[in-house]
Amino acid sequence: MILGTPIASGNTAEIYLIDRKIIKIFKDHLPPTEAGYEANKQRHAYEAGLFVPEVFDVTLINEKQAIVMEYIKGKAMGELLMENMELAEDYINLSIDVQQKIHSVNTVNLESMEVKLTRQIKAANQLHQEKRSYLLQKLSMMNYEKKLCHGDFHLFNLIVTEDNRLSIIDWVDASSGDILADVCRTYLLYQPFYKELAELYLQLYCQKSGFAKEDILRWIPILAAARLSENVSAAEAECLIKCIEYHINLE
Repeated sequence: MILGTPIASGNTAEIYLIDRKIIKIFKDHLPPTEAGYEANKQRHAYEAGLFVPEVFDVTLINEKQAIVMEYIKGKAMGELLMENMELAEDYINLSIDVQQKIHSVNTVNLESMEVKLTRQIKAANQLHQEKRSYLLQKLSMMNYEKKLCHGDFHLFNLIVTEDNRLSIIDWVDASSGDILADVCRTYLLYQPFYKELAELYLQLYCQKSGFAKEDILRWIPILAAARLSENVSAAEAECLIKCIEYHINLE
């Protein structure tokens, strides 16, 4: 198949728009189960009634694993925010409404958040083994009701359609876990790049949900350690390690 030029590219895949369908081509370094693994998560969210691109097929294209899915025409909310920062509070409020819809879904069919975070923390080689062991023990003591968690929820993973609906994309990090951990993960993703936006998000989420900041931020050292296993820059890794050490010293 002639794919042409990708419309987007990331660490794990390249995205193409062909015949009004999105084709996500995964990179060679990933395990051969990666496309099916992600597609199952996206199908789960779609079947729960969330506005998510429908998955049409998991296949091989040019000998590479691929997902063929519905094309949702629109623009990322993050791009819209960059064009008009004065609308930050409006966009954040809208995103929280969507996130709370995700968190209303009961699920036990996806990978457990605890299993996922345990694997990531064990792979965070930048941390001393003693700190990893401490955080794994802390994770094992967390109690929560299992709900659908996106795992990578931020404004660039929300597509605003022409009729102002909000579609949620990029479900590879979804899991069955604690909604407050999912909120903390969003806060952590914003923090290195948009500190004011991170604080605004946390403030507005607490106002809308009634949860306390302290209950959300107790996840910070665990999630920061897990993020170290991802493809983060040296500067972000340094910030994450300082964040972990700060919070561990507070306990």
